[in-house]
Amino acid sequence: MGDVIQVLKSSVPFNALDDDFLAELAGEVELKRYPRGSYVFRQGQKSLQILFIVASGLGEVTITDAKGQETVVSYRRQYDFFGETALLTGKTYGGSVRAAEDMDCLLIPRDKIEEIIISHPEFSSFFSTLLSERLRMLYEETVAQQSYDAYSTVESPLLRKRIGEIMTKSPVTCHVQASVHEVARLMAEYRISSVIVVNDELQPVGLITEKELVHKVLTRVSWQGEKLTADLIMDEKLVKLKADDFYNQALLAVVKHQVKHMVVMDGDKLVGIISLRDLIKTRSTGSLWVTDKIESAKNLDDLARIGQEVDNFLNALVAERASVPELFEIITEMHDRLTCRIIDLCRQEMANRGYGPPPADFCWINMGSAGRKEQTLRTDQDNGIIYADESPESEKYFRVLGTRVVEELVRAGFDWCKGGTMASNPQWCRSLSSWKEVVKVWINRAEPEDTRLLSILLDFRPVCGEKSLAHDLWQHIFEAFKRPVKASHFLTEEEVHVKVPLTIFGGFITEKIGPNKGEINLKHVCRHIINCVRIFAVKNEIEESSTLGRLSRIVEGGILDREDAEFVQNAYEILMMLRIRENLKKARQGKEADNYLNPYRLNRIEQSLLKNALSAITRLQKITSSNFTNYWMRYVVS
Repeated sequence: MGDVIQVLKSSVPFNALDDDFLAELAGEVELKRYPRGSYVFRQGQKSLQILFIVASGLGEVTITDAKGQETVVSYRRQYDFFGETALLTGKTYGGSVRAAEDMDCLLIPRDKIEEIIISHPEFSSFFSTLLSERLRMLYEETVAQQSYDAYSTVESPLLRKRIGEIMTKSPVTCHVQASVHEVARLMAEYRISSVIVVNDELQPVGLITEKELVHKVLTRVSWQGEKLTADLIMDEKLVKLKADDFYNQALLAVVKHQVKHMVVMDGDKLVGIISLRDLIKTRSTGSLWVTDKIESAKNLDDLARIGQEVDNFLNALVAERASVPELFEIITEMHDRLTCRIIDLCRQEMANRGYGPPPADFCWINMGSAGRKEQTLRTDQDNGIIYADESPESEKYFRVLGTRVVEELVRAGFDWCKGGTMASNPQWCRSLSSWKEVVKVWINRAEPEDTRLLSILLDFRPVCGEKSLAHDLWQHIFEAFKRPVKASHFLTEEEVHVKVPLTIFGGFITEKIGPNKGEINLKHVCRHIINCVRIFAVKNEIEESSTLGRLSRIVEGGILDREDAEFVQNAYEILMMLRIRENLKKARQGKEADNYLNPYRLNRIEQSLLKNALSAITRLQKITSSNFTNYWMRYVVS
């Protein structure tokens, strides 16, 4: 009893209560131990209606993001209290509390807290003030961490919205054998534009929109209306989401699958429907329409205009503090959609001009940042074509196609590649057999230019067309690196020995002269991670081209320690978010997005994050150096 009273006397605001009241309260308080690693409560759990005071030990407050990653955001030490928000609101816990070490807590029930608030106005005032201050500090801490921090542990309020919060609940359904008249009646009665089609088990099997109802019914004029049923006109391509999925997952589904309606499930039970319009209403911008515009564009002039809107979409995502992986995934999908649509329209144009259809299968590939799925602001192009046969007819056709697509990509906002890495260049538009031959030359001859070209190719990714051609080329590359190859330069030694721009005392090393004096080139810094991770990927026959994707595959294969890989991933996300932010800022000011950053203009937290990221690169260079011989690495690092 004495220990409990001592804890209460040491805890604000309970120390404002008189001794008699504390003695009475101590008799109604439970003392409970939480072993190290155990949870007091978890994020999303219903309120336990208890206020917790730490009597001894240490607690961690954690937040779990959409990908299931749990991050510590603050601590609760001896005499601190927690659980107050869910206690007072009755809502679920916004985070989890876990015992960082064996922890003893006093558990005070809600009715006692309410009794104290009523009977002791000073307690109520102090308690409310302290609560407000704590929430303010947490908010500022969160904003600081979200200041484009690439750890991406706390997402924006919008991107953290669950689908269940914004979906339409109790969606209107019809049976597969319902007549089209019944479907039309439901749409009119409920004033909706879509009806979910279910089977006998009430499982969703299709969707009928106004578009299907009009177009598919009109195409079946020979049918009698009463005989035309839902299963004959429904769209069977259903995209399903879970009620606890996040907004960004719905956003990606819209972009990826080109749908305007998605059904929402809770296990096997249909619980809702969410539409493109729902997502747009939730956002502050209508830029989600961009994905629909791309697919419905009738000509290349339309696409040239639409391409410029993708940058607005990027600005919106960054403003809403999307994480780096989300930015990469969503913007890459939109860029790929735009590229594929341009290719389709260029093929139609060539057919109209008498070239006919493609004379052979082909695959459009992206390289560079686009190949690594890291192109956010559209910079210069890095692309090529792999086609299936060696005929003169194919060579002529794909040279023309490559040139036209590159020209239209420029009109859509992608710049010319200064180094000529474009499908309009015969060097990057080849038959599969020609690609295999030139790769063999680049690997074995290994002149400086060969090594440069090879390093560009090793980030290639199939975007459109027959993707098996890309797979065949990757297999050829992997086989080539299994055999002894010649070398004349030691680019890997140069890579792993180049110092990151950080002094041994933790200061930044910046440009000494020129227009970027006092700045660091983040593109050059990121390249260290890209190069080292690429080595691991190629050596271990990983076709994945993105840096983050390669890291994930490397960990799955037991090639790198998980902690080391997470350290590198966090570093890469930090660097990329700082880079994206600075480039967007310069673009809005009409300046060149040159990847330079003045580290001394960052706030204290951001400077600390940048230093940690640079330290991670040094660690990765040492790991790379110890894992590969000089003999092999000379050929794969640029």
